[in-house]
Amino acid sequence: MLTVISPAKKLDFEVASPKIETSLPVFQDDAYSLSRTARRLSAANLRKLMKISEPLAKLNQDRFKAFEESPAPEATKPAALAFAGDTYTGLEAGSLDADELKYAQDHLRILSGLYGLLRPMDLIQPYRLEMGSRLATRRGKTLYQYWGDRLSIALSEQAAQTGSDTLLNCASVEYFTAVDPAALRLRVITPVFMEDREGSSKIVSFFAKRARGAMARFVVQNRITNAEDLKRFDLGGYGFRPDMSEGDRMVFTRPYPETP
Repeated sequence: MLTVISPAKKLDFEVASPKIETSLPVFQDDAYSLSRTARRLSAANLRKLMKISEPLAKLNQDRFKAFEESPAPEATKPAALAFAGDTYTGLEAGSLDADELKYAQDHLRILSGLYGLLRPMDLIQPYRLEMGSRLATRRGKTLYQYWGDRLSIALSEQAAQTGSDTLLNCASVEYFTAVDPAALRLRVITPVFMEDREGSSKIVSFFAKRARGAMARFVVQNRITNAEDLKRFDLGGYGFRPDMSEGDRMVFTRPYPETP
């Protein structure tokens, strides 16, 4: 089973990474090419493109200008440890042991607007570029058009290398839209995490993101290969709901937590 998750806007390049074996992104050349396109934009245009504040626009303009084709090791960090959003709070990659990290390297992927597809230990530079950004390139007006079917082909090939025939989609809609279903030769299972409150169940984005990261961790730690075994997921108090699930859409619910 191959699992995909989204990246995070929040980054942590301050805390030193443990001494682990790292790798280079498969689409490193594309990332550099896109950074060169983005660095030509003014801070005002970046602000409009990404719908961010003026200080964030300036920060990311500086990041694109500093982006190197072959960066020094101290300017990089493994992707799973560099991203620090809610999904990565659930994943807790820094607490995985060496064997678990090795398994994750083969069975976990991060979709990225800039890097396309990342393994957990792929070294990345600081950046922000959402997949939904309308960054015009020679391949089209959006990043979806830029990546085309290449991410689906890469996922299918990488799944085949590990004998996987199933893709667990723990990514957001924005990012998984970049995966072309016509080019993907894998069964896709999408877990949905909901909170029970006042007699109804609803998705709460903050909690759902953490749960998707926790599901990815569950798969890594338990070496899940059979879709049926996903139903055992119970981290954070979630439980599988067969009455709300349909086909490859697996629903998990829990009582609304009193505290985050």
